[in-house]
Amino acid sequence: MLNIGDIMETVTMIQDENLDIRTITMGISLLDCCDSDIDRSCEKVYEKICRCAGDLVKVGQEIEHTYGIPIINKRISVTPIAMLVGASGGDPIQYALTLDKAARTVGVNFIGGYSALVHKGFSPGDRELIASIPRALSQTEFVCSSVNIGSTKSGINMDAVRTMGHIIKEAAVLTADRQCVGAAKLVVFCNAPEDNPFMAGAFHGPGEPDCVINVGVSGPGVVRAALAKAGPDCDLTEVADIIKRTAFKITRMGQLVGSEASRRLGVPFGIVDLSLAPTPAVGDSVAHILEEIGLETCGGCGTTAALAMLNDAVKKGGVMASSNVGGLSGAFIPVSEDAGMIAAARSGDLTIEKLEAMTAVCSVGLDMIVIPGNTEADVIAGLIADEAAIGMINSKTTAVRVIPAIGKDVGDELVFGGLLGSGPVMRINQKSPSKMILRGGRIPAPIQALRN
Repeated sequence: MLNIGDIMETVTMIQDENLDIRTITMGISLLDCCDSDIDRSCEKVYEKICRCAGDLVKVGQEIEHTYGIPIINKRISVTPIAMLVGASGGDPIQYALTLDKAARTVGVNFIGGYSALVHKGFSPGDRELIASIPRALSQTEFVCSSVNIGSTKSGINMDAVRTMGHIIKEAAVLTADRQCVGAAKLVVFCNAPEDNPFMAGAFHGPGEPDCVINVGVSGPGVVRAALAKAGPDCDLTEVADIIKRTAFKITRMGQLVGSEASRRLGVPFGIVDLSLAPTPAVGDSVAHILEEIGLETCGGCGTTAALAMLNDAVKKGGVMASSNVGGLSGAFIPVSEDAGMIAAARSGDLTIEKLEAMTAVCSVGLDMIVIPGNTEADVIAGLIADEAAIGMINSKTTAVRVIPAIGKDVGDELVFGGLLGSGPVMRINQKSPSKMILRGGRIPAPIQALRN
């Protein structure tokens, strides 16, 4: 039987505490769209996306209406396009424009998968696609891109790291008239998951089904509110228990929406991503959870410990509430998308060095960080290498999504709007790692990679 108290609690979470389903993402395999003729391949891509995802937005809206649960984004992820480029040849931009056209036709917010997996080396299709990323992101509205440059099993492809430093800089330059948004739609991964529903890093891995529904939940505001109601007298063991119980409730909602979307669309239900995904809205911040735990401000001493506890408790609570957990599953710390992070960065209490330490214990990595526009490409590459090393050594997913603010310096801001929010330009150590970056080659995998 339904418990009226549980119903009212859920209503409060939605109305007052920013609880929502951040995304339902349909993953679509495009492997059967490979063709030696790029024009024919693009036709197949467009047809399959429109056929599989034609009802995605409508079904999402129906579920919102039926259950009263906000579903903020409806998205698509596809097979890494570099695989199709390898078969067809030609200008990869044709695929980017096709993806953008398909996304507009079916009405989704974003489409991810303009991607390449180069953690052990490049194929010709990988090189062509990566070189085209800045142009693709400047010429499209909905397309997101990602590149996996390392893994615990393979080590770090430093040639790819160097290349991506330049690609990020070029993506910012080509969209300088639009707040450098091209770089905000590009993620560089180590240990990229194949079933991630969150943008900009979502792609549909080659080991995934032909078509699948994955769900990403939200709820930082709900966790913060639960801790506030408990008061300051709880010890940290009790704090962790409160977070676990709250994460369970949040994830159950994601499980419900995913199962229902799967049933209505007639495709398998894949995973729920447990990640706490913040927004720029006041009261929907991971940083504010950490401050509710007891920090004076996010970025101060104790931040990494508090974040480690939060991340672990979210996973412990969420895993019991879902049939399958996957994706990134943790706590996101995107600076420009989190009101508390924005405030801490503006005040100087949160630095890139502290963010790097935090990424060792949470989901993803250095995310939505605005840096000075004159930052050299090799400095960006060094930042990518540092973050990839954390992921490689710790067998976890890490990533870098930084935005060089062309023409701006520390203290200025970029304003993206929507979920991407706004961010102050943060100071970054400009000492050059060029000599190391130019060596190229591969940082070998750690010995734990040989454990099987």
